[in-house]
Amino acid sequence: MSSLAPGTRTPLVAVPPADVTPLVLRRVGVTAQELTAGIDAFLENYRRRVVAALSSVDLHRVRLAVEWLRQARDGDRQVFICGNGGSAATASHLACDLVKGASHDRRRRFRVMALTDSMPTITAYANDVGYESVFVEHLRNFARSGDLLIAISGSGRSSNVVAAVEYANREGCRSIGLTGRDGGDLGRLARLHLHVPEAHMGRIEDVHMALCHMLAYAFMDEAVG
Repeated sequence: MSSLAPGTRTPLVAVPPADVTPLVLRRVGVTAQELTAGIDAFLENYRRRVVAALSSVDLHRVRLAVEWLRQARDGDRQVFICGNGGSAATASHLACDLVKGASHDRRRRFRVMALTDSMPTITAYANDVGYESVFVEHLRNFARSGDLLIAISGSGRSSNVVAAVEYANREGCRSIGLTGRDGGDLGRLARLHLHVPEAHMGRIEDVHMALCHMLAYAFMDEAVG
């Protein structure tokens, strides 16, 4: 007989499930050792191809990008950064590194705006005008001749990023494009093209993040005065 008072629910007790891994492995016809070996091979191949993709980037172009950033900082120019999805996260990350890490307690500071960070403005333009306009309309408000736009697109074909670069070029801004695959329209339009000749989007984004850290840490680690 239950010792619980009338109306009291029986407490739930978490029962750990049985280990179903051997059963699953038997059903798919592989052993645990084979599964582990397959994962290890994938990880090693991924790492090897990331290193190869990073090694394929032209460092002379990266050095020029660092110089353009230095000139923008010293000339009190605005730096804009944009991208979609994972590239939006990379854009915001680079902006943070430049605004804080490369500027705090320093005599010369960066003026940087990630066009990915004003979500109310982005959604207003996307809803009322069209998603292709979300970056270029920011630039119409703020960009001036001599400013710098860093545009990031793994495919090089993001229409809103391409539109921003087209506008920036017309207005006399400098433009840096970070791309992958064949570079797309962004690679052809950007005044300075940092290209990752890799098809896999994950590895493209890995290298883009490494390149952005190169750009920021050139100032944070004081390779650039």
